[in-house]
Amino acid sequence: MESSLVLFGMFASLIVLMLSGAGLAFVLGAIAFLATATLWGPSALIVTVLNTFETMTSEALMAIPLYVLMAAILQKSRIIDDLYTAMETWFGGVSGGLAIGTVVICTIMAAMTGVVGAAVAAMGILALPSMLSRGYHPPLALGAICAGGTLGILIPPSVVTIVYAITAQISIGQMFIAGIIPGLVLAVGYCSYIWVRVALNPKLAPKPVDETTIPLSQKVASLRHLALPALVILSVLGSIYAGIATPTEAAAVGVLGALLSAIFSGRLELSSLNAAATDTLRVTAMILWITLGAKAFISVFVATGGADSVLSFVESLDSSRYVVLLAMLLVLIFLGLFLDEIGIILLCVPVFVPIIKTLGFDPLWFGVLFMVTAQMAYITPPFGYTLFYLKGVLPDGIGIGQVYRGVIPFFLIQVVVLILFVAFPEIVTWLPEQAAARLK
Repeated sequence: MESSLVLFGMFASLIVLMLSGAGLAFVLGAIAFLATATLWGPSALIVTVLNTFETMTSEALMAIPLYVLMAAILQKSRIIDDLYTAMETWFGGVSGGLAIGTVVICTIMAAMTGVVGAAVAAMGILALPSMLSRGYHPPLALGAICAGGTLGILIPPSVVTIVYAITAQISIGQMFIAGIIPGLVLAVGYCSYIWVRVALNPKLAPKPVDETTIPLSQKVASLRHLALPALVILSVLGSIYAGIATPTEAAAVGVLGALLSAIFSGRLELSSLNAAATDTLRVTAMILWITLGAKAFISVFVATGGADSVLSFVESLDSSRYVVLLAMLLVLIFLGLFLDEIGIILLCVPVFVPIIKTLGFDPLWFGVLFMVTAQMAYITPPFGYTLFYLKGVLPDGIGIGQVYRGVIPFFLIQVVVLILFVAFPEIVTWLPEQAAARLK
């Protein structure tokens, strides 16, 4: 049986089964299982077993459940509620301030948790009713929440970044550091858009008319709510940047910091810990099942010559290397309409990274571009994940159509920022280079 026919059958089956609503992990595993048994016989399945064992004993993967547990503890202990209270105190009286403050809180949450769903759900519950009650234009409020929530993909500690780094076989710590400046650039871009938009049309976010001015002393006092989150962020990122801990060890430090934060806030309850542990188990199991299925699928793809064929095709092209890069980014954005970012990483990175190296690009830089496309996929209608996260907490009278309209400007901002990072790679690579030089 020709390898091209096998590859076509594998990807055709993948598309058909995904459209049927079947789980990605089990679709990938089933296709790989049948293809292996068909091509090389049942005895060849021992390779799948060995790959599974190698994956499950990877020390780098230990960071995933730890970071997820850290995020779950912070969410269940309602420390995020305190952050929103402080933000509302400072920004509540400013035109468009609640939307800008929502992006700021999402940025802080991204550095605390690295989990997109936590930020979107929390801001949907806390910030959305407050903005709507003050007359904010619903699409603007909804777009700010969706776009701000996606910052957890790029700003460390990001679970998605860990999966990319492991798959691309590059330093997790370097990937974490590389995501800091790009994540802040996106956050500033979102806030700038909101500020300019409201300045041009104040009706989109009217200033409160009868609200009393909050004294400066009260605003300063509200900053105490930032102390615990700041300690968590510094303990995780500071230990990595200073070379004290590996990203996996820093994840354990983050869990300890989250537990201490819950204790100091007086909200450490057994029921909350139980709920956090359950959420961690569910999310980690999902990620690892997808990892196993994707590794089996990619193993068959490589063994049948698929990766070599793609590399040979790229090397034979006369087009500019930036045209090839553009084609890969468009493929990633397109796949984001149907697959989650973990699945896209495990399917595409083993094929794309060798091409990136062949073209002379930095895999670390490409990783950040990859994360930006993942953010774009998260808010792209009709299947963006943040759209569905937010849909579950929408109040009566707010439809999904308004969510779609709200995210379009932020999607365009992501496109502009992606082009900026392609044109000026130094924005991405400067901080990792400084960190590497410091550790020498």
